[in-house]
Amino acid sequence: MRNPRLATRYAKSILDLAIEQNSLEATLTDMRNMSHVCTISPEFEMMLQSPVIKGDKKLDVIFAVLASQELSVITKGFITLLVNKGREQNLPEIAKAFITQYNLLKHIRTVKLTTAAPVSDAVKNSITAKVATFMPNDSMNLETTVDESLIGGFVLEVEDQLFDGSVKKYLNDVRSTIIDQSYVAKLY
Repeated sequence: MRNPRLATRYAKSILDLAIEQNSLEATLTDMRNMSHVCTISPEFEMMLQSPVIKGDKKLDVIFAVLASQELSVITKGFITLLVNKGREQNLPEIAKAFITQYNLLKHIRTVKLTTAAPVSDAVKNSITAKVATFMPNDSMNLETTVDESLIGGFVLEVEDQLFDGSVKKYLNDVRSTIIDQSYVAKLY
């Protein structure tokens, strides 16, 4: 069950504690790893949500899965607290909220570039340079994906703004224009 308010509160709390303990970067790494594990393993997320599995077993599984990474003391204590309070199902959402809070704190904006085919580093650098002129005080995290249904062009997302320069959108616009020309038929 999604609970963005709860996730934001917990994320803000652990962020504040990590800053206070000078462990912000280590905690960020832990949260990124947790988010990555939840993304690539739906079974792990299902285990977190399962009411059948007891909290101590869930805690053992979480620490076993993350054993390859050296978890910070803050992260270990935080995960233990969540499991003891019965809120472990919110851990993936809290990890994502923490990353968002960190990005806000450090003025890092995520820019998503979707293209019809893979693009070269030169094109990525060109787009990054253009977008950076509109965000002079912020740094940028460019995420690229390929979506062949775009046919050509690109879609650029900067937070809540969407710039669609794809061939697919152009063709849909032309199609809509042709369909909306129905007033011509009404003249006869």
